[in-house]
Amino acid sequence: MSGRKPSQRRGLVTGWRLDWPRAGGEPVGTGRIRVDPGDFGVTENLGWSPDGEGEHLLIQLEKSGDNTDWVARGLARVCGCPAAAVGYAGRKDRHAVTRQWFSLPCPPGRADDVLQAVSAQWRVLSVDRHSRKLRTGELAGNRFRIRVRDLEADSAALAARWQALANSGCPNYFGRQRFGRDGANLEAAAQLDPQRLKRPRERARSGMLLSAVRSWLFNEWLAGRLAAGDWRQQREGDPETSPSGPMFGDDSCGAEGALAEAELAFAGQYPEFMALLRATRMRPARRSLALKPLDCALEQEGDSAVFDFFLPAGGFATVVLTEILDLEDGSRTP
Repeated sequence: MSGRKPSQRRGLVTGWRLDWPRAGGEPVGTGRIRVDPGDFGVTENLGWSPDGEGEHLLIQLEKSGDNTDWVARGLARVCGCPAAAVGYAGRKDRHAVTRQWFSLPCPPGRADDVLQAVSAQWRVLSVDRHSRKLRTGELAGNRFRIRVRDLEADSAALAARWQALANSGCPNYFGRQRFGRDGANLEAAAQLDPQRLKRPRERARSGMLLSAVRSWLFNEWLAGRLAAGDWRQQREGDPETSPSGPMFGDDSCGAEGALAEAELAFAGQYPEFMALLRATRMRPARRSLALKPLDCALEQEGDSAVFDFFLPAGGFATVVLTEILDLEDGSRTP
């Protein structure tokens, strides 16, 4: 129960751990990110080619100051369709300049009018047609270009640590943004009634909170593997081809044998969270314990540095950078 402390409210828990141990030791310096939206650039890479035909427009937009759900609702209004009919592969932060793909149902005869209306609100980078809605997770990954300002770090030490990370990777934690400010999503999840979650509408409404629960449990398990020194080792019973950890489901973890017993014993320390996953009949999944950035570059410019790298889908850029630097998020500064 290392990641929490008791609360007096309804026997639940608060004081959620939101910072997890680094694999490479203490950070080599400090800095600030997202001082300006242009400091945090994200370009989505689908990793596949559109069909070139079909009832859906596939549009790559450049946006800043707008989160993904807000843009999706705006596209739905333009297209005159339900918001649920607009597709995207992953959510992106609004405190960034992001280049992201969206799909929307649009017969060919309406395409010009729809694109004109979309172009009035966002920069349209590319357009194609596709046979079906773009679904969450349908991407290869994201390319990041991130400027760290007010940098205080030895230049040689920073370059060496960055090279080591590029060579070996880091723990594949979920980023703090998944849990809300000060763990608000976890606190809200702890207040959910498992019985109400058996209703489909209530379950759908609570999707973000349930995702935060599973992500936090994964981070806690990964921190334990890091402390044990075996987070890079494949353990017997792991169904994946590289070391993985549990995205817990309905009293299940996706592993077998002794590993499954260990993971479920760990999950048993959090009965209030496991009750939520049981009520929703959540299917288990696995997530890699290690995250390795690809095609890495570093430019140091006075008291700032620019990190350029690619991450596979599901990886958090902030997790990569906080492995080597103690960072303040400028977008969260009052």
